[in-house]
Amino acid sequence: MLARTHIVAGLFLVLAFLSVVSNVGVFVPVVLLASLLPDIDSAYSYFGQHRIFRPLQFFVKHRGVVHSLTLAVLISLLFSLCLPVVAFPFFLGYAGHLFFDSFSVEGIRPFWPFGKEISGRIRVGGSIEWGIFVFFVVVDVFMLLSLFV
Repeated sequence: MLARTHIVAGLFLVLAFLSVVSNVGVFVPVVLLASLLPDIDSAYSYFGQHRIFRPLQFFVKHRGVVHSLTLAVLISLLFSLCLPVVAFPFFLGYAGHLFFDSFSVEGIRPFWPFGKEISGRIRVGGSIEWGIFVFFVVVDVFMLLSLFV
């Protein structure tokens, strides 16, 4: 999925969990950043295009270890020990990214290095993804409006 789709899907997750969150100022940006983070393994992604991530891209392939629940859980566990307020929103955004990428043709290996790849039929940047993007924009707008009514 493209960055814009991950952002609107991440915003959906933010709005869905907003009522149970105590620290909104941390929750919102962490979910949104984590919803983009797995793509740092691609030089064409929002974050991955920056030179600081090029060494990482040399060592890992796109949709490899960085696109796994294995890494999401490990990083979230580290956050739970050091910065507990960041652990849940990080996992939510990161896992949400992986969930949506699992429907793409390229798929993911959720339990890297074990297990097989999970993939779907959605082409990144294709018409179905465009429809998913529009759907989440509409749902996000209605969810935002419901906060003020």
